[in-house]
Amino acid sequence: WLPNAMAAPTPISAYLHSATMVKAGVYLIARLHPLLGGTAEWFWMIAPIGTFTMVLGAVQAIRATDLKQILAYATISVLGSLTMLLGIGTEATLTATLAVLVAHALYKGGLFMVAGAVDHAVHQRDIRELGGLRSVMPATFGAACLAGLSMAGVLPMFGFIAKETWYEAVGHVADVEFLTASVLSNIGLVTAVGFVCVKPFFGKRTDATQQAHEGDPAMWGPPLALGITGLLLALIPTRISELLAAGSRAIAGGAVPVD
Repeated sequence: WLPNAMAAPTPISAYLHSATMVKAGVYLIARLHPLLGGTAEWFWMIAPIGTFTMVLGAVQAIRATDLKQILAYATISVLGSLTMLLGIGTEATLTATLAVLVAHALYKGGLFMVAGAVDHAVHQRDIRELGGLRSVMPATFGAACLAGLSMAGVLPMFGFIAKETWYEAVGHVADVEFLTASVLSNIGLVTAVGFVCVKPFFGKRTDATQQAHEGDPAMWGPPLALGITGLLLALIPTRISELLAAGSRAIAGGAVPVD
């Protein structure tokens, strides 16, 4: 799916390749949890593979230079983290899985659309050729800031709550390797945020960005709406807790307390 994510129109990349289609496998693992979760075989088959994928995706993300490719590899990293959390399979990691899933759908969908807006404005996605877009694309820059802060796990975005829930859940597991890998992968994702949300918008204008222009509201409105939603969810934690509790019950097959 990675080459398709590079070539597909941006709305397709945002909807299918970051938020929906690529999570089908994770959804299947979640649905199998009541039957197979909690066993040693399930743990060792799922959790280590997810951990390896999580770290590998983060490393590849910071090595890439194409905006959409950076985001696609970051998605691979998050899919690995979701797989790891489901493989561990405690009540806390099930809740963390859903929190990360919701946060990722919001910020990554928005960032893919930001990448598309930049590509539309300058016909260039190579971060080495981008810079200085903040003054000429302020609305797109605002959307990038909101989504990027959530991806980096910064207050007051919902991405912060998701990552803190993730760290707390993994921190209660005896294997410290999972927590270490989680922190290292998130360091990579924060670096990727810098490549996608800082490099194109700050610094001096380049030859490629001299003729850049802001798109119409149809270009920057949807990613801005997703970014604002990521902020609002963090400000109404009771409502999002109800949503995560319902999802956790569906995975676990019974009541799961969510705070």
